[in-house]
Amino acid sequence: MTEGRIPGERRRRKPTKSGVLLSEDVIVDCALRLVGEHGPDALSVRRLGAALGCDPSALYRYFHNTDDLLLAVADRIIGEATEGFAPETMSWRAGLREMALRIHRGYREHPRVAALAAYRVTRRAHEFRAVDAGIGLLRRAGFSDEDAVRHYSAFVDTVLGHAALDAAHLALPAERRAADDRAWEGEYAGLSAETHPHLAAVRPHLALMAGSSFEAALDLLLSALEAAAPRPRGGITS
Repeated sequence: MTEGRIPGERRRRKPTKSGVLLSEDVIVDCALRLVGEHGPDALSVRRLGAALGCDPSALYRYFHNTDDLLLAVADRIIGEATEGFAPETMSWRAGLREMALRIHRGYREHPRVAALAAYRVTRRAHEFRAVDAGIGLLRRAGFSDEDAVRHYSAFVDTVLGHAALDAAHLALPAERRAADDRAWEGEYAGLSAETHPHLAAVRPHLALMAGSSFEAALDLLLSALEAAAPRPRGGITS
């Protein structure tokens, strides 16, 4: 249990009116479902209490407030995304790439949560393990301890920034999302060469602007790290 969490002896032991036995995992499951179905406003003790069939005050036996719960939800996403991740079996670059793809995919699977939580620091077990693994991969690449932390910060901000951006796009109503994607082959492709010469020059390729640029940005970042990396300290390097 992380520091500041609710002591076990204060937790509810009896089932709720709906027959649910409350636990941290049950509450997090419910929060993920409600936010996924109804958006950020669903993350309230009133909505959660109604969905779980319990008095809203019972939730405070597990979480200090809704922000505490949000951090647990974010940590759940990290845990699910990194389950089975074994960086020690990979080169440092492959490990970072695999980690990035997993976390990005995890938030895309919960787009409405990503808008709330991708930029937060959960201070919980799954995040601790993920950060430790990421910094470990960069130390294995030969970076100094200071550079490993600095580069990990740039790496994870790139991953989470794209995760939040792509998740926000996915959370749009389908018709708005489609209109945004069509704009590159529509309004943009129709601009005059006289007024927008560079857009006109690349007109056949403007469709590439639709969709996510995450993997392209990730590979550029990893290539830059690889070019800057000193001699590896050991472990799998290729």
